[in-house]
Amino acid sequence: MNMPTSFLRALPVLVLLAPMAAVAASLNYPSKPIRLIVPFPPGGGTDIVARLVQERFSQAIGQQVIIDNRPGASGILGSELTARAAPDGYVLGMGTSNTLSANPNMFPKLSYDPRRDFALVTQIATQPNMLAVHPSLPVRDLKSLLALARQRPGQLNYASSGNGSSHHMSGELLKILGKVDVMHVPYKGTGTAIADTIGGHIELVFAGTAALMSHVKAGKLRPIGVTSAKRVAALPDIPTLAEGGLPGYEITAWHGMIAPAGTPAAIVSRVSEAVSSVLAHEDIRSRFAVLGAEPVGSTPEAFTRFLHADIERLGKLIRAANIKAD
Repeated sequence: MNMPTSFLRALPVLVLLAPMAAVAASLNYPSKPIRLIVPFPPGGGTDIVARLVQERFSQAIGQQVIIDNRPGASGILGSELTARAAPDGYVLGMGTSNTLSANPNMFPKLSYDPRRDFALVTQIATQPNMLAVHPSLPVRDLKSLLALARQRPGQLNYASSGNGSSHHMSGELLKILGKVDVMHVPYKGTGTAIADTIGGHIELVFAGTAALMSHVKAGKLRPIGVTSAKRVAALPDIPTLAEGGLPGYEITAWHGMIAPAGTPAAIVSRVSEAVSSVLAHEDIRSRFAVLGAEPVGSTPEAFTRFLHADIERLGKLIRAANIKAD
């Protein structure tokens, strides 16, 4: 088919105008409110982290940031919404070790590819998980818990926020290193997992320190240990699980901000710098510390390198534990 001569003459101009339009949009960004998709329910660790930075981020970026909780299917629903959004910077998402590192290793037909479908903005924070038990369980430390689990193989249950979550990974690593048989009970979010453990329906729960902190301090749950390599500054009396009797045990969850692939680099950089400036505020850092989380604020390039390595690392654990998608 022959192209009209007028179109062919205009083609070079159109090619030049396209990137100019993208630059113009970037310079004017943001000109309206930004939606931040959280792929988990309110009250969980990812939601808490998002709301911690929300107000300061709105101030730094110059527009209102609206949090939109879209839970479901191990974070897949909300992550897919982010991936399919227009790449203009007005829909951002929260990415986690669950949605971006574990899910690709568990779901062979995952509806998004974290390496291809997202522009990685910044890693916001890392956060250890905590193992806690219902106060009626006759254990006070990891050694007594492991002993009880060996006496009652397959009879103790541990709750997590979902299949493939960092909480699930924490439980499976406990089973491998501790050589115990405890049953995994996946929930659709951290809040319900914790609530059922407090209610005595489940004996053990793995969750983020941010979500468990208040319940532990109120005596509703008994802490056994944290999953990080070192103790949490806000909880200095709670040992690591490695200290408690499982040398080499370490699982750390993380939270980051992502955008749809194709989002202009200038916009990604602008958002990354805004979030990093938020994380530099001493009051924000103090609030993270109280929750046992450590702010990061990495560049898009550093976040990308980290994610690729984390996908490989979690893949090894998932294969070793023979974890399958629901």
